Amino acid sequence: MVRQVFAYIVHKEGVADDTALEMVAAAKRIDSDASITAIVAGTGADLNVVCNEIASSYQEVWKIDSEALSYPNAEAIRTLLVRILPKEGLIIAPHDTFGMDLAPGLSIKLDAAYLPDAVDIEGVDENRLKAVRQEYSGQVSTHVVCDISGGAVITARPGSFKADESKGAGGQVVDKTAEALEGGFPETGRRFIEVAEAEVGDVDITKSDILVSVGRGIEDEDNLEIVYDLARAMGGDVACSRPVVDARWLEKSRQVGTSGKTVKPKVYMALGISGSFQHQGGIKGSPFMVAINKNPKAPIFQAADVGVVADILDFVPELTDKINGSR
Repeated sequence: MVRQVFAYIVHKEGVADDTALEMVAAAKRIDSDASITAIVAGTGADLNVVCNEIASSYQEVWKIDSEALSYPNAEAIRTLLVRILPKEGLIIAPHDTFGMDLAPGLSIKLDAAYLPDAVDIEGVDENRLKAVRQEYSGQVSTHVVCDISGGAVITARPGSFKADESKGAGGQVVDKTAEALEGGFPETGRRFIEVAEAEVGDVDITKSDILVSVGRGIEDEDNLEIVYDLARAMGGDVACSRPVVDARWLEKSRQVGTSGKTVKPKVYMALGISGSFQHQGGIKGSPFMVAINKNPKAPIFQAADVGVVADILDFVPELTDKINGSR
């Protein structure tokens, strides 16, 4: 049975999010022969650019064009999707802030199963979708079975599925605007006011090629000096996870994650960072990641290219000395 899978595409300023290709990979894990359709909502020239950009990765691209969607409104988009999606369809979206807003209510409107934050999909046995989630901040992997006979709404954790860059689909763009807006644009209780840009500190980590990022494993503000020493040795900048900002050891402008900055470095050093999905959600572009953590079960190791089980207070100074000594 070839299944039809729909993927909701997140985009900004005419550029599709990195998760657009990850959704292709996730859909193929559901069914390797699946017919995969992208859904893109927005308006104007930016919307058309995104649709054309991803058409090579999807069999079809459905676009919904409305000025009222110049800023995405999950409450409205839920209603628009219900108008165009077939019954018993499978819909997958990134498990980011927007996806977490969109998906639960969408599953209710579609009377479909809801599977949030999947980190792996093991396939479908008849109408039973087998997937893996993480519990207790990633300390435990849970294998779950979901009945998808009535359809399903699935969110996939960004970075958990390797981007499918085959780009051989050659899909066509189909304008679904008239069908989605039949009956008018949905009334919602939300109103977009403005985008409040996060402050830029003395270093703009969004432009850094090398980031040395530190988490609660640093234990004390005085220990941050070893992190700065390593960053200088590597020619990079210092970033951090949320606990370091909450402790007021580093400024908010250096925080990586869904509640901080989204970064796209070439190299990412994660020092004493457990690796919650909120933190990993701020890392894009599949950088070469090195994780150092004394907890061998830390979720960050699942995303790392190289993992070192060690206390960063002991390991980082030795690593810095080795780097400096190699010159």
